Amino acid sequence: MAILDESVGTTTSSADLSLSMRRRPRAGADKASAEDSDATSSSKMTVFSLEAESLVNGSQHDRGQIGAAADGGGRVENKELSGNADNDGGEKVGNGEQREDANLGKFTYRPSAPAHRRIKESPLSSDAIFKQSHAGLFNLCIVVLVAVNSRLIIENLMKYGWLIQAGFWFSSTSLRDWPLLMCCLSLPIFPVAAFIVEKLAQQKYISEPVVVTLHILITSATILYPVLMILRFDSAVLSGVTLMLFACIVWLKLVSYAHTSYDMRVLAKSVDKGEASSVSSTRNYCYDVSFKSLVYFMVAPTLCYQTSYPRSACIRKGWVVRQVIKLVIFTGLMGFIVEQYINPIVKNSQHPLKGNLLYAIERVLKLSVPNLYVWLCMFYCFFHLWLNILAELLRFGDREFYKDWWNAKTVEEYWRMWNMPVHKWMVRHIYFPCLRNGIPKGVAVLIAFIVSAIFHELCIAVPCHIFKFWAFFGIMVQVPLVMITSYLQDKFRNSMVGNMIFWCFFSILGQPMCLLLYYHDLMNRKVKTA
Repeated sequence: MAILDESVGTTTSSADLSLSMRRRPRAGADKASAEDSDATSSSKMTVFSLEAESLVNGSQHDRGQIGAAADGGGRVENKELSGNADNDGGEKVGNGEQREDANLGKFTYRPSAPAHRRIKESPLSSDAIFKQSHAGLFNLCIVVLVAVNSRLIIENLMKYGWLIQAGFWFSSTSLRDWPLLMCCLSLPIFPVAAFIVEKLAQQKYISEPVVVTLHILITSATILYPVLMILRFDSAVLSGVTLMLFACIVWLKLVSYAHTSYDMRVLAKSVDKGEASSVSSTRNYCYDVSFKSLVYFMVAPTLCYQTSYPRSACIRKGWVVRQVIKLVIFTGLMGFIVEQYINPIVKNSQHPLKGNLLYAIERVLKLSVPNLYVWLCMFYCFFHLWLNILAELLRFGDREFYKDWWNAKTVEEYWRMWNMPVHKWMVRHIYFPCLRNGIPKGVAVLIAFIVSAIFHELCIAVPCHIFKFWAFFGIMVQVPLVMITSYLQDKFRNSMVGNMIFWCFFSILGQPMCLLLYYHDLMNRKVKTA
């Protein structure tokens, strides 16, 4: 700490001042009195100078200087000076700390101290709202949602009673779905066939064109076989949707397995010819057909094949049990909302394209809230709980199954963050291969959306036996929304307009509209067949 000596006009450190005072010979009473008077004057000028500086800067360091420099009687209370000048220095240092705390408030909160020192924005202003935490408001929203929906649940039960049927979870009518169950159990035949093809290719028993042809036949059969079984047997819609989802996952995995194996064969040939750029490429892309790697890949929570994955150290059994309990609770909540809210609304509504426009809008908006709850619960159950449980049991390390898609400022950002396994598959096996073959970026994005729309249509239209392409058009509508929200993001920087457009068109209007369309088309089909 530097102490200003106003009489000399220089700056002297406290240690040098202490040393000079220890070496100064004691004089008479008059000389000592004069020295005390000079010290007192210097101390007061020091206090005033430091106080003024503290009022300007308002720093905690300057406030500490004020408390350390001033004693109540106007004497210098330097800890080092007091400790060297007296044998009982420790006690006086302690007293100095107490005086420092006492004087800190005296000089910090004076009426003349400035209360406004720099430019600040209000916490909820547009420039500062995203620079701080809003955990308290988030908790408030949760409390309000729980309170409001608890009242709605009680009101619904008082008005309509308990609508969930006794056979909601298990019903004897599910026995008619046994052909679909057998089809699902027989799907592992196709990965085994793909492994045999790769083993023959490794041993060079078949040529490369034959390998590609066989993989195309295997992957095509993986999709066509469940489609034919669902169309042949009139089973429950939920059973058909489950089988189609499982078949689509197997198809995506087999495409990745065939594509990655082909690329590793190409790299292995380049290594044999000495065309590899580094030794690391030889190590990372060693072509080895392993049945164990294929089995792990088919059950792992990923759609992109590779010979090895990052692995966690151990399985946390207690953590798995807690996640399973959450999974049961949220699955039951989804079933409750579907049976108690969505089914009555859908059954009492008209076809949204054939009835009164205002009535259709009212039905869609009324259906949007419970549909949004079910969709969010589905996301939490599948992408967070189930995939993490599966990853924990398999010690699968990379658990980035989703990103913060709820903060997406454009529709394109949403599709890149909402479903990371599918996004990585699209980028790896659709988008970049298109770019490497000279296809423009916009066309590559359009191809990726077309592939996604086809699979959405298969998973919904085939189990419902309705081919009106509502799901296909619903996905393809996202393409102009991508362009619109990207334009708005470029025009208005740091804007959340695209996020609002996504929530509005995708969750509030899009999903309820598709649900009503498919429900009424399904009811009309049942009436005609009856």
